Amino acid sequence: MSQTQIGDALAATVPMVRTLNLTFGEITRERAVVHLPDQPDYHNHVGGPHAGAMFTLAESASGAIVLAAFGDQLSRAVPLAVRAEIGYKKLAMGPVTATAELGRPAADVVAELDAGERPEFPVRVSITREDGAETGEMTVVWTLRPNA
Repeated sequence: MSQTQIGDALAATVPMVRTLNLTFGEITRERAVVHLPDQPDYHNHVGGPHAGAMFTLAESASGAIVLAAFGDQLSRAVPLAVRAEIGYKKLAMGPVTATAELGRPAADVVAELDAGERPEFPVRVSITREDGAETGEMTVVWTLRPNA
């Protein structure tokens, strides 16, 4: 899948992507970048993006890299998020960006799938403000569930 196809697919299939007006930047097998614009309707009590919006932003970035890295496996396995942990480090104000990276080589994950296993792998996400300060970090553990 191309970068545009991945962004379009997520916007078409994940209503929260459209609700939050997320936009997709770079999407490769190594990295995915997703942007959350500054929107007063999704602010928290101090005027920055709500924690739920930041969670959705980061989880969406993790999903984008999973599709980029494993889109060629969709005929035999379904990618599913298993668990996620997020840490909020600094006050986020204005637009924020999530950058996701795979925590294991894609080839190792596919090798486990080839061996009949249900691989799990982490995706690490950094959330930053426009000034580059990291406001949050998230790890989403994904699996490729083999089709029955």
